[in-house]
Amino acid sequence: MNTRVSGTAALIAVAALTLAGCAGGDGGSGGEGAPIVVGSVNTISGPATFPEASQAAAAVFDDFNKAGGLNGQMIDYKTLDDKGDPATATASARELVGSDGAVALVGSASLIECEINAKYYEQEGILSMPGIGVDTGCFSSENISPANVGPFNDMTLTLQYGSEVLGLDDICILLEIAGSTRPTYQAAIDKWTEITGKEPKYVDDTVPYGASDYTPYIVKARDQGCKALAINPVEPDAIGQVKAANAQGWDDVTWLYLTSVYSENFAEAIDNAGAGIYVPAEFYPFTDDNEINSDWRDLMTANDIPLTSFSQGGYLAAKYFIEVLQGIDGDITRESVSAALKNMDPIENPMVGTPYVFGTQNTAGWPIILKSDTNAWEKVADDWLRIGK
Repeated sequence: MNTRVSGTAALIAVAALTLAGCAGGDGGSGGEGAPIVVGSVNTISGPATFPEASQAAAAVFDDFNKAGGLNGQMIDYKTLDDKGDPATATASARELVGSDGAVALVGSASLIECEINAKYYEQEGILSMPGIGVDTGCFSSENISPANVGPFNDMTLTLQYGSEVLGLDDICILLEIAGSTRPTYQAAIDKWTEITGKEPKYVDDTVPYGASDYTPYIVKARDQGCKALAINPVEPDAIGQVKAANAQGWDDVTWLYLTSVYSENFAEAIDNAGAGIYVPAEFYPFTDDNEINSDWRDLMTANDIPLTSFSQGGYLAAKYFIEVLQGIDGDITRESVSAALKNMDPIENPMVGTPYVFGTQNTAGWPIILKSDTNAWEKVADDWLRIGK
């Protein structure tokens, strides 16, 4: 991502944002009965979008408010769109934290905002619980702790499943890179190599987000002798990649995707899944008819929110936050919320393979497959797959 600002404009923007940070609120929600301000920064428009996470969190908070909130205190949930733009992501965080006085950020899902705003969150003493952590900063800051496994552990999991369970050789990796994520993806690949002793046959890190045609990248991978492709796209890009392979008659390739493509919309858009599209679902497979997801499913359906892993992440982040909030004695302030999150007990939920604790990372995914003969997602395991196990 190469968004640039001219020198003069950059200086003006920095000065304005610094003033906003200094003039902002103290993170207090006022006395008894005052609203509890919670924010989120999301990529809702731009090259890759994640709208469902904050929508799901908003639905959870609305439900909580309808039930009376926290002893009469309502959650005032504010969501902003960073458009995948660094300057907008910076300004959005300062609006929520500085001007609006949010006590925490919950349910965010952005292509770039964690890395851009991590230092600011540390400076302001505010914690963030993204529904979907995407960029490197979501997993490297003490002030940010996503509800999801994340694309980097996801990459290790999908490679591990491909080589160790499916027994695939000649796995090639195609990467869509945003910001400075390339080294972190490499670390995820290296972790797979360390665990299995396997190495990719070929790596292409030039694959763009939102390309109109992925044929050149698919043809190049096929010509390299790849038997399986491990790729990290968002849903529209993955559809384009599979269709490009279909158009080339490449019907025996195995696809090792990330949770980002796991949706009913994706399944409906695919006519030919080749040798199978495998995903390590970061949350319990929602296409399985099971009570584990029933509350989430009912809430999403009632609010016309797509049933995706992104909405699962936003839902869980909001649920975790409410449980921690309910355990706070005294006023709800940024300081009391941060202290409660940093000292929280693990929260277990059957929708995830690892209990949630702020500051630790989930390392489990549930293997699922989309097959050409069914065009429906199916579980291919009886339990969670864990990194290194």
